[in-house]
Amino acid sequence: MKDLSIVALLDVIGELFSEEISIAVSNMEEYIYYRPSKRIDLKITPGDSVKEGTIAYKALHSKQKVSEFIDREVFGVPYHGMAVPFQFKEKLEGCVLAIYPTFTEGKSVVTIKTQDGWKPIPFSDVLYIEARDRKTYIVTKTFSGTHTSSLQDFEYRLPREMFIRCHRSFIVNVHRIKEIFPDTHSTFVLAMDNEEKISVSQSYSSYFRKLLGF
Repeated sequence: MKDLSIVALLDVIGELFSEEISIAVSNMEEYIYYRPSKRIDLKITPGDSVKEGTIAYKALHSKQKVSEFIDREVFGVPYHGMAVPFQFKEKLEGCVLAIYPTFTEGKSVVTIKTQDGWKPIPFSDVLYIEARDRKTYIVTKTFSGTHTSSLQDFEYRLPREMFIRCHRSFIVNVHRIKEIFPDTHSTFVLAMDNEEKISVSQSYSSYFRKLLGF
């Protein structure tokens, strides 16, 4: 126990949280630890300064727990977070953050580019979203089109009860999965209801399996 580093201890504690939650720790000026989740990665690196406008900054300066929504202008992605300052020998030393993905509410369509213009597609009609050749493709059973947003943007905006990231190149609509087949090295292949096959990569397989409960 004496040889257990703070980073190793934080990694173990991080395993107790949902894979959708990122964990960060800062001192008074900079981040000293960061553990990204599968759903949201703020691209924090230990040594990065605590930016003004973040919940870490607000918690350190208010000396109180802060919980709120932060828009995408700060880190490039929107998120909900909670920051709790901590003390050592009655001196404020830093804070611990839990970072949750946020999802756009109120919209039930994704608007894709077509040859003649744009077409709003209900979420329920989308089979999957694919990043390919530096473009993002929205695929339905009858046609596909492109969108200006990245796959990462869609991961934050789409309703999580319907869409799951299964690969660095794919987000799938779980309601349009017909069957799941085991593949090599603890991965899976998804048979979509348009007969296409999509792989679940090894890095997403345990997360995918946990969310679908099998």
